[in-house]
Amino acid sequence: MADSGERKASLEMKTLWHLFFPNLWQVQADGTDGNCVTFMLHDEDHTLGNSLRYMVMKNPDVEFCGYCITHPSESKINFRIQTRGSLPAVEPFRKGLNDLMGVCQHVLDTFEVRLLPEELRGLFVKRG
Repeated sequence: MADSGERKASLEMKTLWHLFFPNLWQVQADGTDGNCVTFMLHDEDHTLGNSLRYMVMKNPDVEFCGYCITHPSESKINFRIQTRGSLPAVEPFRKGLNDLMGVCQHVLDTFEVRLLPEELRGLFVKRG
């Protein structure tokens, strides 16, 4: 079990994480080494949950990935990742988000090229 100094550092890290991503909380059980983490995503639903789960599960180092909606009247997801070995669960989470953004950008680019008239192309925001 972690001593009070380690707990304080962990609490400070979680507080800083929340300052930059206010809709994302990270929960880690005591005694784990970071390879099994639950992320709480606020103001999200099955649209992000299922697509992100798919992207994260493509990683061969991920042993388990799943999500649940806490209650139908709440827009909050509990998103759990467990990895093999010493890989921290936050790494496949971050990679899954980046890969999903890449897929969404590809769909948007394809939409612009195929369906929009020439004068309306380039109006959508490009990221990356």
